[in-house]
Amino acid sequence: MITFGPVPSRRLGKSLGINNIIPPKTCSYNCIYCQVGKTIRKSSEREDFYEPEFIYENVTRHLETAGKNNLPDYLTFVSNGEPTLDKNLGKSVRLLKSTGIPVAVISNASTLYNNSVKEDLGQADWVSLKMDAGDIITWYLVNRPVKGLNFCRMLTEIMNFSSAYSGRLFTETMMVRGFNDSAENVTALAGMINELKPEKAYLSVPTRPPAEKFVKPPDIEKLNLAWQVFNSPKIKTELLTGFEGTETGFTGNIYEDILNITAVHPLREDSLLKLIQNDGADHSVVDSLIKQHLIKMVVYEGRKYFIRDYHKLV
Repeated sequence: MITFGPVPSRRLGKSLGINNIIPPKTCSYNCIYCQVGKTIRKSSEREDFYEPEFIYENVTRHLETAGKNNLPDYLTFVSNGEPTLDKNLGKSVRLLKSTGIPVAVISNASTLYNNSVKEDLGQADWVSLKMDAGDIITWYLVNRPVKGLNFCRMLTEIMNFSSAYSGRLFTETMMVRGFNDSAENVTALAGMINELKPEKAYLSVPTRPPAEKFVKPPDIEKLNLAWQVFNSPKIKTELLTGFEGTETGFTGNIYEDILNITAVHPLREDSLLKLIQNDGADHSVVDSLIKQHLIKMVVYEGRKYFIRDYHKLV
């Protein structure tokens, strides 16, 4: 299965996640804070991954398993990489919209120079675009883009997309201590985002284990400054600094549930324990997955998390 959840989302309510990128992680960025880990295949070229019909069949089967009382608010493309690198994303979105559930895509916005990406994203009901940097140096330091991407062109194409998009548009900025939390970067970002006129701008902090151990959330004073600056040009801004909760969706197959969730973000220990309980399993499954090098345990900010171990895929 390539679906997981429904999981509680700070942005989308109850979200059924869809991972449309075949492992290992394939992305146009190698962000220092990424919760999926370091990028293994760095690319900005679109390619074939899963067939849209296969994605649709997996999603509809998962919805049937979840039952009518646990239907998600959104079907969300949130991948172990950049979802727009999937050249069949648009067809998948069209198929999934036939379920009657809105479709969301969370993108890093780096591939919008490609008209086919703009067309595919334009079909989604809800789109979030990553905007972490107000200048090219910060962009390189935080997002570490693949060779060939152009910062100025990316900003132009984000503007072009926002002016044509008729769905719900959001931006998200991940604040990292000492990298993009300066007044200069925050002010430049706020100016750019104000021109986009998104429905809401999210300011996030790392709450799960990041790709680089040196990544830390900004000081509270810097976070408050960012919120104040973003609000001054009348951008509706929300801070995402809390834990979503432990009510992770389950299918009855504990192996698949753990692997599908950890493929796209670390699973906090309390959420994992609740998932094991809901699936009617015991902790031995976790030990087994660790021994098989399918997941591994890490500690971040004093808490235990379980993440995918791509040891066998590299």
